Amino acid sequence: MGYIGQSPANKVVTSADIEDGVVSAADLGANSVDSSELVDGSIDTSHIGALQVTGAKLNTDVISAQTALGATPADTDEFMVSDAGVLKRIDYSLIKGGGITETDTWRLTTTFAGDAAPISSNLERDDTYGNGLLGTGMTESSGIFTFPSTGYWLVTAYHNITRGDADVAYISLNIEVTTDNSTYNNAAYAYSGAMAGTIEHQSASVPKLIDVTSTTNVKVRFGVADSESGNTTDTRGSTNENRTCFVFTRLADT
Repeated sequence: MGYIGQSPANKVVTSADIEDGVVSAADLGANSVDSSELVDGSIDTSHIGALQVTGAKLNTDVISAQTALGATPADTDEFMVSDAGVLKRIDYSLIKGGGITETDTWRLTTTFAGDAAPISSNLERDDTYGNGLLGTGMTESSGIFTFPSTGYWLVTAYHNITRGDADVAYISLNIEVTTDNSTYNNAAYAYSGAMAGTIEHQSASVPKLIDVTSTTNVKVRFGVADSESGNTTDTRGSTNENRTCFVFTRLADT
């Protein structure tokens, strides 16, 4: 390419003077094109090769510089994870949990003697002296306890008794479970015994882990069985402190 009557040194070459394809990458010297020479927006995603942006190119505040969520994530909120080295997204609903979200304590408020099949009255939620309720809590009707949510629930029954009869006897507190909202079975027993001629004050406890697959069908209640027909053993209750009481704790999803 020549210039008539003009020295090449005095001619300014513009991009319009260069035919398409004349200048190739091989014609450019190393470090000859500086980023300041690039027009803003001239490099878009189509000009970035796959795998060209690496972790080393990400700033250390790439996460912390973003707006904080400020609340528990919704089930459809997404997180990025590495699945055996492959980046994938995952919904919060698939990874949430891992902590206890429900625990509740109920108690017998009034002492009674002998049997109860089941204990159907004088029951209340613990409401004194720093009591705690985590989550929604249980509901109770005529001694039947309904779970607020499905999951693996640990139910622990505590039995406090007094006996002043001369006979040798025992009494049990039973955890009774139904899985069809109809038929109840004795699933766990807490036994207490008394020797002849003595006044006994005893307590016993028993746990039962229940897989609550349905809050409609799976429920619990508590019964007391005295071995003596005279029903001389007292199951003790109180409105101020937990004597005979029941603790419900949800451990995990079913």
